[in-house]
Parts: sequence; structure tokens; C-alpha cells
Amino acid sequence: MKLVSVNVSLPREIEWKGRIVRTSIFKEPVPGRVRVTKLNVEGDQQSDLAVHGGIDKAVYVYSSEHYAFWQKELPEANLPWGMFGENFTTEGTLDDQTVFIGDHFRVGSAEFVVSQPRMPCFKLGIRFGRPDIIKRFLHSGRAGFYLAVRQEGEVAAGDSIQLLARDQRGITIAEIVNLYTADAVNQDLLRRVSELSALPESWRNYFRKRLWNPDD
Repeated sequence: MKLVSVNVSLPREIEWKGRIVRTSIFKEPVPGRVRVTKLNVEGDQQSDLAVHGGIDKAVYVYSSEHYAFWQKELPEANLPWGMFGENFTTEGTLDDQTVFIGDHFRVGSAEFVVSQPRMPCFKLGIRFGRPDIIKRFLHSGRAGFYLAVRQEGEVAAGDSIQLLARDQRGITIAEIVNLYTADAVNQDLLRRVSELSALPESWRNYFRKRLWNPDD
């Protein structure tokens, strides 16, 4: 597994549907070694801290293998690395079906913990120039995931990605997304997810509210 591209952007204001929107969705690859801190990647800045960024969403990861799927889905689209707003474009078995919440990785001199899936907002539609991409993205099974920074350090395209530890409770990104979007009756999985310490408290509270007998 390796890091293919490191992508960043500063906020910009654009017109969208008759109003001015501030967004950092337009990520672009950067060369050389880049420092990663607890809150973001050097040269990157979130536009709306109410819904983006923070210690649980410092780095967004998306697999380069997903790009082939999207190129078939959107043959007319130009898809450079960073197109989905990701900070890290990766290569290898780092997809929604194989990555667990709580997995611990090393990239370069930095260490990370998988914290949560990515839930797309309307700004992905801005990036693609088509609002329908949001629903298509969410139901594609290719959401990608966020990392919390366990140890600050430097990364660069070409760095290997090492799995240091795996959460033995085995709840994948795909299972979390499916539970959020479709599988409201899987009470066993809801209970397991609501007790998953690596998942941010806001997510756990959301799933607790969907338990039929949360206090039993």
C-alpha cells in the first residue's frame, strides 16, 4: 500500500446557484514532503469548521482504485487526483470494504487512526458541476474515510502505508455507511457501533438513538 498523491487547497469563494459559497473542495496535488498536524495537512484549510475538519477529520483518504469506477460512470469527466476532495490518494487495499474504524496506520513519519466515513455535502456537487453526484457517491460503496492524527509528522507521494494495528471488533467503513443510509433494523450492529470507542461521540450518539432498547 502506498500514498499516490498529497492534495491540499485553501478556501475560495465561488458562485453556486445564485449565491457565494466558500469552499476548499478544489484539492490539488503538491510535491515534496508535507507536514501533517493534528488538525490538517500543511497548505490545506477547511472552509466551514462546523462540518469539516477537527481532530477526527484531519485527513480525508480516497483510493486511487475508485477512480477507474468513476471514469466509467462519468466518461466525460476529467478526474485528477484530489477530485473528490481527498487529502491522501492511496493505492492498495484501502477501500471501504477492508478498512476498519480504529485501524492504525503509519505513513512517512506520521501515524493515523481511522475515525469515520466521509458523508458528502453539496460542495462535492460544486466540484463536479452536477448535484446528482452526491447521491451517486453515497450509494456507490466508495465513500472513503477520515483519519485522526495520532502522531504528527511528514508525508510525501510514494511513501508506503503500513498497517500497525487492527481493531479486532472488525466494523468496516462500508458497514458504517450502510448502517447510516439503509440498514436501520440491524440492532446487533447498531449496538456494536454505538460502543465503538474509535468512532466519534456524535456518530455513536446517532446510532444509540436508533436502538430499540438502548438501556437494556
